[in-house]
Amino acid sequence: MIRVLFVCTGNICRSPTAEGVFRHLVRQAGLEGLIEADSAGTHGYHSGEPPDPRSILAARERGIDLSDLRARTVRPADFAAFDYVLAMDRGHLAHLRRMAPPAPAATVALFLDYAPAAPRREVPDPYYGDGPGFLEVLDLCGLGARGLLDHIRRERLAQ
Repeated sequence: MIRVLFVCTGNICRSPTAEGVFRHLVRQAGLEGLIEADSAGTHGYHSGEPPDPRSILAARERGIDLSDLRARTVRPADFAAFDYVLAMDRGHLAHLRRMAPPAPAATVALFLDYAPAAPRREVPDPYYGDGPGFLEVLDLCGLGARGLLDHIRRERLAQ
């Protein structure tokens, strides 16, 4: 099983969206038995809460259900339990690198590193904005998730 963890600040906007989009693509590809995803936050502001209603609505409009997800905080054990720990922005990446053991089992990277054609390197936080910001997050997560899935197929599943 290949395990992927998506990480943002509070785990209610960007990382659950990335998780939902990635799970959707994995399901469409028929790879649920080989790849699993989760999401977490660098901070526990919203632990136990569902994603932001605006994230749920934007995803639902594209046929992706986030309603069963609940926020949690990144744990040190995640660096051994997951193959990929992917940050939504450079601040999260720095936080994860400080948390990680000296030689983590997981690849710790920016999520959009897997989407070289994306117009940005970081997924922006839509929390203080409106609907278009949540749609931009969905678009970027789509690019990142497709690139990540292609990478996993090439590098991990083809072996």
